[in-house]
Amino acid sequence: MTVKTIWPISHSCGHHDDRDLSARPADRRAGFAEWLAKQPCTDCWRAAKAGDEQDQAAWLAAKRAEEQAESEAWSQQYRMPPLDGTDRAVAWAVRCRHQLMTAAYTDQVLEGETTETEWEAIEEAARTVTRAGWWIDQRASEPGDLNELLQAATTNDRSTENPY
Repeated sequence: MTVKTIWPISHSCGHHDDRDLSARPADRRAGFAEWLAKQPCTDCWRAAKAGDEQDQAAWLAAKRAEEQAESEAWSQQYRMPPLDGTDRAVAWAVRCRHQLMTAAYTDQVLEGETTETEWEAIEEAARTVTRAGWWIDQRASEPGDLNELLQAATTNDRSTENPY
């Protein structure tokens, strides 16, 4: 007598299906059929996955909008100038600038030894960098490096740069 290859499956979603399990070794078919019964059918699984992706996209859009609003409010509060670039780059750069500046303030002033007066000089230097691409490029920088990065960005002597 041979082990059956077609197994009736009653999925957790309530749908019923006859599954061909002939591709599985005979001694593993029963266990796999039992596992399949605990899962939703393929159509229900795909529908749930599509819903999850839509939920994730909606969550991400809401999170980005919240970050954008917070970053723009911060920019106004600390009198940061508008950035130059495409609309998409500017929106991203405003968030990058906010994240880097607040992380640097925490690192250097609240947890470090930089005074408020010294920090104001760093803020002034940050106000002179208005190219959106620069802030995007610095998004992964260490907060403690901000002063040096701003000095490099605001220095007029660029003779050591590769012109090509």
